Amino acid sequence: MKKKLIITISILILLPLLAIFCSNAIIKNATSEKNYDDVIAIPHNKVGLVLGTTNKLVNGSPNPYYVHRINATIALYNAKKIDFVLVSGDNGSIYYNEPDTFKRALVKQGIPAEKIFLDYAGFRTLDSMVRAHLIFGLDSVTVISQKFHTERAIYIANNKGLKAIGFNAKDLEGKAGLKVKTREYLARVKVFIDILLNTEPKFYGNKITIE
Repeated sequence: MKKKLIITISILILLPLLAIFCSNAIIKNATSEKNYDDVIAIPHNKVGLVLGTTNKLVNGSPNPYYVHRINATIALYNAKKIDFVLVSGDNGSIYYNEPDTFKRALVKQGIPAEKIFLDYAGFRTLDSMVRAHLIFGLDSVTVISQKFHTERAIYIANNKGLKAIGFNAKDLEGKAGLKVKTREYLARVKVFIDILLNTEPKFYGNKITIE
């Protein structure tokens, strides 16, 4: 009886670890040639899709992930590797609005306001990618975020009929990024659960043309 209990516990521990390992390996392998760090090497796309995040940390200091995504977007636009920017993020309350915050920062650094489009219903990466395809009418896009995030976004996009490549914003090393990267492993497992369940975005809405 004790031996059976040990085997059962071992299986319960190993299955989640196997799911994490497999989902991570599949996503990395599928996107390895679709991610770019070099602004010169990356192909041109009409639209760069920057994935939202909060601009401030809990202690009130600037969020490095936000700062680096802004810088990456500016670099792509100035190099003429994108013509328009689509900011997709959470607009959960009147006190929290990722798309508007990103837009103000991008305009301040020189991107014309009329070149920036906002998706206020990008509550999850899945929502952002599906809506970019179905609501904003994109067939191809350059995803802008940190590499761990662009890999997952590209995989979701390709699964949903959107051809995507990624431009990797500067990441955080060591302990600073450990919590986010740990959470990312679980998010990658969720990708396959969403595919299995055919999960849809929270909102759709009227179509918007980027031009």
